[in-house]
Amino acid sequence: MICSGALGAQDLNSDEAIDEIVVEGRAQTFYHVRESAFGTKTPTEFLDIPQSIQVLPRQLIEDQAARQITDLYRSISGVTEFSYSGVTFRGFRQDEIRYDGVEGDPFGGFSVPQLFNIERVEVLKGPSGMLYGGGEPGGLINYVTKKPQAEQYARVTASVGNFDLYGFSGEYSGAVNDSETLQVRIGGFYEHKEPFRFNTVDENVILDTSIAFVPSSRTSLLFQATYVDQELAANRLRGVPVDDDGNFLTDIRWNHNEPTDFQNLEALVLLSRLEQDFGGGLSGMLTVRYLDNERVQNYHEPRGLVDLDGDGTAESMRREFRDQLRENEEISATLDMVYQSTFLDADHVILFGGDYFHQQAESVFRTAQRADRGGPVPNLDLFDPVYGLTSATNYDLGSLTPRMADDRANEWGLYVQDQITLTDAWQVIVGIRVDGHDSTNRLTGESFSDEDILLRGGVIYQPVDTVSVYASYTEGGQPQRLSNQDAPNGPFDPETSRQIEGGVKAELFGGRLQGGLALYQINKKNVLQADPDPNAPTNALVALGEVRSRGFEIDAIADILDHWVLTANYAYNDTKIIDDAGTTSIRNSVGDRFANAPKHTFGLWTRYDFPSIRSAIAGGMDYVSDRLSLSGQTVQSYVTFDASWQTAWRNLDFQINVRNLFDTEYAQSGFLARTGHFPGEPRTVIFQVRANI
Repeated sequence: MICSGALGAQDLNSDEAIDEIVVEGRAQTFYHVRESAFGTKTPTEFLDIPQSIQVLPRQLIEDQAARQITDLYRSISGVTEFSYSGVTFRGFRQDEIRYDGVEGDPFGGFSVPQLFNIERVEVLKGPSGMLYGGGEPGGLINYVTKKPQAEQYARVTASVGNFDLYGFSGEYSGAVNDSETLQVRIGGFYEHKEPFRFNTVDENVILDTSIAFVPSSRTSLLFQATYVDQELAANRLRGVPVDDDGNFLTDIRWNHNEPTDFQNLEALVLLSRLEQDFGGGLSGMLTVRYLDNERVQNYHEPRGLVDLDGDGTAESMRREFRDQLRENEEISATLDMVYQSTFLDADHVILFGGDYFHQQAESVFRTAQRADRGGPVPNLDLFDPVYGLTSATNYDLGSLTPRMADDRANEWGLYVQDQITLTDAWQVIVGIRVDGHDSTNRLTGESFSDEDILLRGGVIYQPVDTVSVYASYTEGGQPQRLSNQDAPNGPFDPETSRQIEGGVKAELFGGRLQGGLALYQINKKNVLQADPDPNAPTNALVALGEVRSRGFEIDAIADILDHWVLTANYAYNDTKIIDDAGTTSIRNSVGDRFANAPKHTFGLWTRYDFPSIRSAIAGGMDYVSDRLSLSGQTVQSYVTFDASWQTAWRNLDFQINVRNLFDTEYAQSGFLARTGHFPGEPRTVIFQVRANI
């Protein structure tokens, strides 16, 4: 997954290709995408979307040698890591994502999405309920997968690096008939790595194939199949213990897992998409996505530090053993119809459609208790851990009482939206969605259903073609957990969220500078918490909580010189509880603050090209201010730097990336006191060579 030549072309096999890129050598050649359908479900230029949106194109992914989404958070304003694939997004913890605009995450659970078959990553900031249904209000990430192309290309990539990293990948795409109505893509990826934590080994396999039938410019039909096999030895990871000031108490390589522990994931994804232009301004798209995945986990869970000699210093960690099986089957379907017309003295782009999502989730959990509770699971020394003395075979798992779950959930929505161009300078967008949810626990027979109405509105003023000023209002919602609905005072209405956002977007100096400023306030209500009434029944809940997130974000992509490009972002966020009804039980909160929610983040990436020698150098930095963990421990601020060099020779591309250039020790996020902070990766070197065939 090296970049497409040092100058950013798909193939650089001729002097003509080089000359073309030199002429275009601007930021938009590398990192700027002018339009997306993710923010409106219709192809819309960014200047015409009254909400903050970012797109990370393939070129940026390749320049940064990004393997998984966590490698890209520096480039997304307002996003930092929380745990696994979960993020803090405008102050809120969340894990909602989409693939090609629909639900169905093959890595869902405790794995991080991989990027081999991803063409670009789209990020919509703030609530997106009117378009995509239930979710947390910080924003939504969408992965656009690679599709077949009529133009033939083939490439093979080999990678090596420290931490015993090595890998191979190959891709082919092209038309298989002279009329180019039948197009295929085939891709495969394998990578092995032994990360810095003791005992860990990662192996990832992705096989991806698709076929597109394009009989005319009005019709296209796509079929896609993706297989994922991920085997992570001793890598169902928690953090490393810290003191209250956020200092690691032991080596960041320390691991609570034994060498025999594992987290294995196997997933199959099938997607079909039909697009049809009916003429007369009417077009439609039907997308159906099927997902089946299985996750098997054996791991030793940290359960708290032990001070063995009573001197106030912890020497070991209590552990329990968890054997877990999760099976998940999902199907989603989305139909979007778009009608473009002119009436009432205005141009209209009207979206109307619906979506449906069904999930079957089953699980079996067994737990072997820790030694201080009479169980067979021994403690592990913090400073001189001895591994291999125990494993799952020591715990007689067959004698343990399993905890089981068998849940079914359905979500559906019907929506309509109108993008109205009133004049050359003024545009308006309005939308409404009727959203529904039902869920059933098949073991207990417990069930629950609810409905909601979600709105969206925005106005855009363009004093000139290259500048837009906007204001918008968006709503979101999230069904309450089924397990809470039978609590005293239940059932409960969904959580609701509302955002007011205003900002400016611009493309200045002939496109040499593109950027935006967004200011927002999000209010999230109906957050469940313990009933503060002293006479309330045990376990009684109330939906009284309210959380407010305020902040602003600045994003910029610029040509500093003809061959010098820079992309940068800064975000300020202040997320606080403004109504706790006298309790402290709002999820993910610490006092009146939210956990892992930094007030300041800054990310930068810059690249300078040397066209005469077909080479480029690049580098970046990532700054995250201090935060609090879920247990109120400080997560110290950090700054890391990366560097990259790449060059092209004949049909070969060479690239070397160094992450965490100065080998800074830091915590990328916090968690609980008993599990510690998640340490960031030490200095990592990746060398890649790719042949464009």
